[in-house]
Amino acid sequence: MPGIDECLLEAMRLPGARGAALVDWTSGLALGVVGEFPGGDAEAAAADVAELARLAAEQPAFAVAPAGDPGPGGPGSTGAADDADPSVEDVIVSNRDGYHLLRFVPAAFDSGAVLHLWLGRAEGNLALARIRLGEMAGRLVLG
Repeated sequence: MPGIDECLLEAMRLPGARGAALVDWTSGLALGVVGEFPGGDAEAAAADVAELARLAAEQPAFAVAPAGDPGPGGPGSTGAADDADPSVEDVIVSNRDGYHLLRFVPAAFDSGAVLHLWLGRAEGNLALARIRLGEMAGRLVLG
């Protein structure tokens, strides 16, 4: 069970990886960073990642539940952050030269975390990165 540093270093071994961070998506604070970040400011990038993660996780349109299960935000839900983990697994943002992959990580504490991986488009493999980031998130020990 790897910790934050080991997880981020593993993410940086993915083809095309430019930067990786673990971000508390409630507060916007970076819990760990490695590599480079857009604009050169890891803390600003962490705040932007948290804002995007909150936006995706809190939208009812993205809270898809199995048939018969109201899921988060459904009938009887309080909508509170501790109601359930976000039903969103990951968010992908692409631009001309890269991909930003955000993977939600379950945490024992009240807040949630998201792994952020910045990949170069020419060198990166988005499908492989998505699979590996999901595996890393499952093994990551938080709390």
